[in-house]
Amino acid sequence: MSEEHKENIGDEFKESAKEFADGAKEAANEFRERWNETTHSGENKKVLAGILAILLGSFGIHKFILGYNKEGIIQIIISIISCGIGGIIPIVEGIIYLTKSDEEFYQTYQVNKRPWF
Repeated sequence: MSEEHKENIGDEFKESAKEFADGAKEAANEFRERWNETTHSGENKKVLAGILAILLGSFGIHKFILGYNKEGIIQIIISIISCGIGGIIPIVEGIIYLTKSDEEFYQTYQVNKRPWF
């Protein structure tokens, strides 16, 4: 293999590596831009929190999903003390979660951190 041919292969390799790096940077920037969009994170937590509140609300799982650890523990204690009657609260919360628009849910429960109703 001649020196000139080796240099051409090396140049082609460098160009391919540069194109790959540029593509990776572009993909990373696109990911960063979409990471905090309200429609993605808000919608996912809304549906998950709403369904968990209705199905397993007495355990406060929906509160933990939204980052309300203290309120989740309070929900568990209320359910134990009231022998399960306190489980009505999360059912109402779940219905409220699911009936709000994605943007309204996101602003109320994830941005403004409103823990109850």
